[in-house]
Amino acid sequence: MPILAIDTATLVSSVAIATPDTLVAELTIQTRKTHSERLMPHIASLLAMAEIPQNRLKAVAVSIGPGSFTGLRIGLATAKALAYALNIPLIGVPTLAALAFACPSPGALLAPMLDAQKGNVYLGLYEWNAGALEEVQPPRVVAFTEANAELTAKGQPVLLLGEAAVMYRDDIAHPAPPHVVMPRAGSVAVMAQQMYAQGVRHDVATLEPLYIRRSEAEELWERRQSQESGKCQA
Repeated sequence: MPILAIDTATLVSSVAIATPDTLVAELTIQTRKTHSERLMPHIASLLAMAEIPQNRLKAVAVSIGPGSFTGLRIGLATAKALAYALNIPLIGVPTLAALAFACPSPGALLAPMLDAQKGNVYLGLYEWNAGALEEVQPPRVVAFTEANAELTAKGQPVLLLGEAAVMYRDDIAHPAPPHVVMPRAGSVAVMAQQMYAQGVRHDVATLEPLYIRRSEAEELWERRQSQESGKCQA
């Protein structure tokens, strides 16, 4: 039974369908259109092209972050709606882990990076050991200059992945090729199949995006509240 996967954590919109042993179909595109405009039509097209009716899906997987706040919310809301309507499990897949999962390179330290704005990146570190992906360092927000210096000082080959690896490619010694850098729902789908086999399920009502940091809107609101409070005290 196939799993439908969604990845809208970045500007890339990607949907895929995978069975336990096959990536059946994938649609990945990066355009100026918003995820809200293209996600549902892409899902409908993918299911039609793969000739898989919705009632054959055994689960819906979604990339849960970190990444774009808006993209994560759209992807998760869509995945929740589908899982609820079809009465099938929901599986949240960490975005940076899925990026590393797409690059099985034993012996290399995988460093997926996504844009966290203002010169910062979301960074996680992963390694492949005995055919399994292992988390070396959990996702965090760090300045790119600091992250690059840390990775350069590592005593092993480091492969940078993700959109930040494209943004800062002039400062990187060994960036990954474009087809590896781009987030892909195919990786989310295959990783979700493994998670499903391990018994991983997430609650439709409580699963939340992995933001790591607050949005600019939240920070702006807090600053305004602080300023207004200071005026009242004066």
